[in-house]
Amino acid sequence: MAEPQIRKGTQQDIAAAYALVKELAVYERALHEVETSEEDLAKAFAENLFVAEADGQTVGLALFFNYYSTWKGKSIYLEDLVVKEDYRRQGIGQRLLDTVIEHAKLHNYQNVLWQVLDWNTSAIDFYEKKGAKLNSEWVNCRLVLNKQGNEK
Repeated sequence: MAEPQIRKGTQQDIAAAYALVKELAVYERALHEVETSEEDLAKAFAENLFVAEADGQTVGLALFFNYYSTWKGKSIYLEDLVVKEDYRRQGIGQRLLDTVIEHAKLHNYQNVLWQVLDWNTSAIDFYEKKGAKLNSEWVNCRLVLNKQGNEK
């Protein structure tokens, strides 16, 4: 396998990024919950995407968006960090996360935030080794709206 290269994503990476998002949904046992499209992804993340390439294909990604905390300031929210199964445990996830962190530092962000499923112990271990603090005090809330903006 070739040494993976990490680079800023472009519009040309959206199809491969979307396939990886769906691969993550399968891993998280939630493919049936994916309601977005490639077009949605292109609009939301075209500027906030890093990809890992190896062997002529996209093998990983980090999708993020700008977030502002009234208590902590300018932050980045890491929406997805995905590495294809055959390429895991080769340091690609670490390099992608480091790239997001370096981007945050370069642009004077105060935090990088994300979520991890409580059963995903390998991801939890990975993040804790990086020095991330897992917060059990806050409860995630979501109000699901339909396409017309009404509550479902």
